[in-house]
Amino acid sequence: MPASSPSPQGDVVVDLAALSAGDLAAVGGKAANLGELIRAGFDVPPGFCVTTEAYRRAVRGSAVESGTITDAAAAREAVLEAPFPYEVAQAVREAYDRLEPREGPVAVRSSATAEDLPGASFAGQQDTYLNVAGIDEVLDAVHRCWASLWTDRAVAYRTAQGIDGAGVALAVVVQRMVDAASAGVLFTADPVTGRRRQAVLDAARGLGESVVSGSVDPDHFVVDTATGRILERRAGGDGGRAASVTDAQVRTLAALGDRVEHAFGSPQDIEWAFDADGHAWLTQSRPITTLFPVPVRDAPLPAAHTRVYFCVSLAQGLHRPITPMGIAAFRVVGSGFLDLIGRRPARIADGPGAFAIGGDRIFVDATPVLRSAVGREIMPRALDVMEARSAVVVRGLFADRRFSVLPRSRRRFARGLLHLAVRIRLPLLIGQALVSPAAAQRRVERLAREVRAREIPSGGDIPTRVDAVVDLLFRAMPLAPRSLPGALVGFGMLGLAGRLLRGSTEPGDLQTVLRSAPDNVTTQMDLELWDVAVRARRDAESAAALRTRAPEDLADAYRAGGLPAVLQRAMANFLARYGHRAVAEIDLGMPRWADDPTHLFGVLSGYLRLDTDAATPAQHFADGARDAEAMVETLIGRARRRGPLRATAVGFCLRRARALVGMREMPKFLMITAMRPARTELAGIGLELAAAGRIADPEDVFFLDFDEVAQAAAGTDMRATVRVHRDRYDAELRRRHVPRMLLSDGTEPEAVGTAAAADQPGALRGTPASAGTVTAPARVILDPVGARLEPGEILVAPSTDPGWTPLFLTAGGLVMEMGGANSHGAVVAREYGIPAVVGVPRATEAITTGVDVTVDGASGVVTVTPAH
Repeated sequence: MPASSPSPQGDVVVDLAALSAGDLAAVGGKAANLGELIRAGFDVPPGFCVTTEAYRRAVRGSAVESGTITDAAAAREAVLEAPFPYEVAQAVREAYDRLEPREGPVAVRSSATAEDLPGASFAGQQDTYLNVAGIDEVLDAVHRCWASLWTDRAVAYRTAQGIDGAGVALAVVVQRMVDAASAGVLFTADPVTGRRRQAVLDAARGLGESVVSGSVDPDHFVVDTATGRILERRAGGDGGRAASVTDAQVRTLAALGDRVEHAFGSPQDIEWAFDADGHAWLTQSRPITTLFPVPVRDAPLPAAHTRVYFCVSLAQGLHRPITPMGIAAFRVVGSGFLDLIGRRPARIADGPGAFAIGGDRIFVDATPVLRSAVGREIMPRALDVMEARSAVVVRGLFADRRFSVLPRSRRRFARGLLHLAVRIRLPLLIGQALVSPAAAQRRVERLAREVRAREIPSGGDIPTRVDAVVDLLFRAMPLAPRSLPGALVGFGMLGLAGRLLRGSTEPGDLQTVLRSAPDNVTTQMDLELWDVAVRARRDAESAAALRTRAPEDLADAYRAGGLPAVLQRAMANFLARYGHRAVAEIDLGMPRWADDPTHLFGVLSGYLRLDTDAATPAQHFADGARDAEAMVETLIGRARRRGPLRATAVGFCLRRARALVGMREMPKFLMITAMRPARTELAGIGLELAAAGRIADPEDVFFLDFDEVAQAAAGTDMRATVRVHRDRYDAELRRRHVPRMLLSDGTEPEAVGTAAAADQPGALRGTPASAGTVTAPARVILDPVGARLEPGEILVAPSTDPGWTPLFLTAGGLVMEMGGANSHGAVVAREYGIPAVVGVPRATEAITTGVDVTVDGASGVVTVTPAH
């Protein structure tokens, strides 16, 4: 085997200098990245790679190759018992003999094909052997590296990342070791706060493995890459010894890391070593896979302008990524909003220039709001009730001089508000809600009927029909502000009552007033789904079907008209009213329940597991209404002690609040209703494009945007584009953490505060959302589709939208990472009378399924009982 073989395909040993990123399948991530470092001119210790072809020859004919072994320990044993192929041993021997310098030990390190990928680093999942000397020891270490592909930790990690172990193979890097005076790890971006161009360095004397493994307390440095200024230094150990690296070496490494980042195009996790002569060597570089992508603004601004991005989709209860068509629809709706305030964009499909996309989520550039005096007054107060943790983050940015208030900001805000008020007749709507809540509700119901009647004109070619979809979505935007004033007045009345009652209320009193508020379309939907379960329970054949058949089977039978008659009819009636709804329904690309009712059948099966003697959700709702009315009278009585006029005012405010806040769900409901014909039209276009071979599947139309659909209609084959979009979307589905806010330099402001307080012990704290205390096992659910929530369990979720709420009927309590006291999840939890705490940072990471959790919905404290 020639040491400089230009391609590793079919070879069993290849020199590192011959490798590149294109050789990933043959040499694994570690080796491919080392090859790229060498090609870019960086100093890397010499070595060679034993390719995946060698591994496959070693396991050929074994149970590992056939996939019949599923137990990790048995797979490891099978690999170790397999004989080392003679031709592979000879190739390794020859490469080892050529390795320069001839003397000294080598490192033998695993390099898996699923390692150091953009979405998963696999760091430390397979084995590494250091200070290996002699060919016999090298061959033994290679053999043990092969077996480490099947360690319990590696198998578990692959499973968590959704990677099929049957297709994974292992390469092995053999590399001359550096006689290191000091070594360690360098991150070219801060892995905790996310800030780019801020190098974080851990260093220790001797080998870097001690730093990687955590067996030593390293020296720690933080460096501003742009200036070379050392921002932070902390000595390892007891601090009484000299640092393992000099300041000059720290700056050298930061600059070196910056060059590596530019070479790879993304922030890197780098392992390095200084030899006795002070020369820097790179022994590994891989992407920092935990960083959230910096949102890219639709209308770019100079890089020097630091911006604040607010995650709109997360604030709307959507933790998962959004499809390309869903993002395109958001842009059109955003254009509709700009039109309402007199700033209509030149091209509707482009959307607001302040939109930014990161990790397939929608952010908006909130910098102008923070730099506006009025914005600083309104935004945090609105977030206090809708997304309380974000309000804390926003207020924390007020002291940052980069976001100081601009002059004349009030005038610009006033112009936009005046334009909006005139367009939607805002004073009239507010007055109507105050005088007659019933009239305000009738007006919103008329809006709903108007929206349901909207259709897209039939006929025309695909571009014409796409234009019609864009026009429908654009015209749907005014629905939200036209339907929202009633709910805003309701919350305003509640706030005023709170002021009038200051000093006379206990925690949870005002929340109780909002329990089981009337006219909430989401609550009505959930209760109607419960009614479907009641009807099914009374019919033996329907009940048996729900108890014994899988949700997928039930959904197929429903579409074929083959369910038991009672269940078939009840579901048909439900979907006729709510079939346009779904989990993640604000994403136009997500299937509606009418398209796929599998999730609903899973929920119905869960309802039937409830104890028949327990109170029903309808009874809970009625009890909640009685409790609310009783609390209104109690609070009026407390106010009366301070005068009859105050009591009258408190009574008026609280009753108006109860009558109006239920309408808070209408803006989203109307928008989702307006999306129904848009999705139907696009689904039809997808059928045509798939039939023409422009996309592989009709549903692929939702993984294109409007312009890309037009390209497909013009004859362009968009299958490769769809694959790229789907691959990125699928990778983002696995992301656990999405930041509420992010700066354009990558810093997550909330993480800065969290890191500073990380050592402070105590319970998890959030925003009180629904009074009451409950202790029960937790169930962490990231996606409700297919999720099973046992009756009484505490639902722990990143965020929720109406598609989640059927689960609330069986939940014992709710813990949510997002939200405020009047966010969607909080409102529904109150109406069902389940204790809830929202806005709990990283709750889905801090709590694990099965542990006992105590939720105190009045204090906002969540206590986790450690597992034994």
